[in-house]
Parts: sequence; structure tokens; C-alpha cells
Amino acid sequence: MPLRINVRMLLAAGLIVLLTAGSLLFVAVRSAAAGTPVDKKLSFTCPFPLIGLQKLDVNIKADFEVPTAPGGTLSTSGLTITVTVPDKAARGLNLVGASTIEGTAAAGVTLVNGDAKPFPVRIPLDVAKTDLPPSGPFSTVAKGAVPTVTLAKPGKTTLTVGDFTTRLTPKKADGSFTGIGSFTSDCTLDPGQDAVLLSFDLGDKPTGHRYTVAGKTGVKALGATAPLTGAFDLSPTAATVFSGGPVFDKAHAEFRLFGFVPGAADLEFVADGPQGGDLAGTGFVARPRFTTVLPLVTLVGMPVSSGPGCKTSAPSTAELRTGDGFTMAAGGAVTGTYALAPLTGCGAFTPYLSTFVQGDGNTFDLTLTPR
Repeated sequence: MPLRINVRMLLAAGLIVLLTAGSLLFVAVRSAAAGTPVDKKLSFTCPFPLIGLQKLDVNIKADFEVPTAPGGTLSTSGLTITVTVPDKAARGLNLVGASTIEGTAAAGVTLVNGDAKPFPVRIPLDVAKTDLPPSGPFSTVAKGAVPTVTLAKPGKTTLTVGDFTTRLTPKKADGSFTGIGSFTSDCTLDPGQDAVLLSFDLGDKPTGHRYTVAGKTGVKALGATAPLTGAFDLSPTAATVFSGGPVFDKAHAEFRLFGFVPGAADLEFVADGPQGGDLAGTGFVARPRFTTVLPLVTLVGMPVSSGPGCKTSAPSTAELRTGDGFTMAAGGAVTGTYALAPLTGCGAFTPYLSTFVQGDGNTFDLTLTPR
């Protein structure tokens, strides 16, 4: 009877070690992601009762995607971690009446991003319920959810296997526990191996750009255009995202109501909150959010509204897209549209003026020149 108990413990511990190794590598690969295929084998040494230290092999396959600049994240797809459990473990588990094996694992990896301090990551995993054959080797796969990791620093970035532990439970066909209960085991990576699962150089953030702006805006309801000047500053905050946008000088539009009543309006586009957009190819898509202020409106040369209180009742969001031939270095054409909300704060003529200003289909036609 004592020998029978030791064999149970030995074989259960061996299975724990194998599944733990798979769980560890699952964590390391999941912290990266899709685009570059990886197929790697590593060996681990784990203590076994009675027979001492044993070497175990695990195979990892996955596709990785890595960011191209600081501020991006690591992600993964197509991960497969295959652990082959030897015949001795299967036969031993059958001796105690086990029909299935399942459990949990805690795996550790170390992330080094540029000159930042090494960042240890320890993530819980689930070992799927696996049917046990009467004899012969069998395979298991470990799975679990791993959060994405944001890489803030430029430079060499590596993800390296660390320590791991697991707790497994063999069960009988009716779902009840066997006499050996649940077991916990720790293992170490064999020396002389390359434990780095992912290594790449993360370049610096794309440089910022500053432009002068020249062009015009069209106010559809008025049937008028206003020349525009100003500046456009763009500062990438990640591989595909930037902050900043256009800052326009005060503009002046002249128009004719009903085709014959002369009028004029000063226009100011006042930024509303943080500005930014997305980098796309050799250009970008900016989404400036602004309130349009009409500090002076005249009809037949007489002011009908004056003061900064005359403005749109809600902010506008334009979508400005760079055109064909645009490059960050040389600049080029940028166009977009926006809508204007009804006016407020324009005095007694507010409802009247609003009908001639509000509406969609308004346009920006701009040229950006580096400065």
C-alpha cells in the first residue's frame, strides 16, 4: 500500500509539471501577438518522487504582432501550446481511478522594454479538462486570458520565460476526487537555452510636424466662402495616433442674402477640448472639435450682432483628410466637411441669423506647408 501511494504521487506530480510548462509558455506568447509566426521548444526539469529530476518538453506555436513605436501594444493570435504527457503518468493516474485531469496555473514572464526596469508579469491560467487514456502518452493544452501590454519606451524589447507553478486535480468518471486529491508543483527552465520568446527593437515615436495653413472655408447656408490662414501642429502619441490640429486666424466672409442684401460676418473657430486624429499611410485624418463664434455680423453695412456671445449652440466636429500626394515632410492638400448648430447669444436677431448659418455641408479646403 505505501508503494501504491508513492506511485500515485509521482505520476500526478509529473503530469502537473508538464501542464505547468505549457501554461507558462502560453502566458509568454499571449503577451505578444499576430503577424510573425513562432514555433519554439523548451525543456524544463522538475522534481519527481522516487525517480528524481526529469526533463520535460513543450512546443509553442503562435503568430505575433508588435507595435512599431512606443505607446503601442503587444497582442497575439493562433496560439497553440502542446504538452505531451508520457505513458507512465497515464498508467499511474488510472491506478487511482482517474478518468480526467484539470486545474489551474500561475505563470511568470519578464518583460523588458528599452531602458525601463524589468517588469514581471504573473498571470492565472486554466488547464482544460482532459480525458485520460488507459495507457500511452496523451496531449493537453493550457489556455487563459492575458491583458495587452503597452510599451512606452523605445529600444530593444524582450519577453522571457520565468518561474511557474500549477495545481492539478485528477477526477473519477463520476466527477468525484481520487485518493490523491489536488497537487501543486514548481519547475525550472533547463540552463543553456534561449528563454526569450520575443525580441524586437521598438523605434522612436514618429517626429512631430508643424505647418502653416492657407485655404478657405465654405458656409453652405450663406452661400459664402471665407479665406483661412493659421497653423497646424501634429504630435504623434503612438504609432497611429496624434494630438493637435488646426488653429485658424479670425476669418471674414462676405455674402448676399436673397441674392441682393449685402452682409458680412467675422468667423472664429475656437477649439473645444483636446484635438487629435489618426495617422494613415503618408497622411492623416484629423478630427478637430470647435465652436464657431461670430463676433461681428453686419447687414447693409450696419451691425446686427456684435460680441463673443454670438456662437453656435453646440460644437462641430470636422473630419479633415489629407489628399493624394500628401506627405508629412512636404505637406499638401487637406479637405473636410462640418455641420453648424443653430446660433445662440446673437441678440434680437438670433433666430433670423441662425436660419442663414446653421446646417451641414460646410467645407474646409486647405493647403498645409511645413514651417
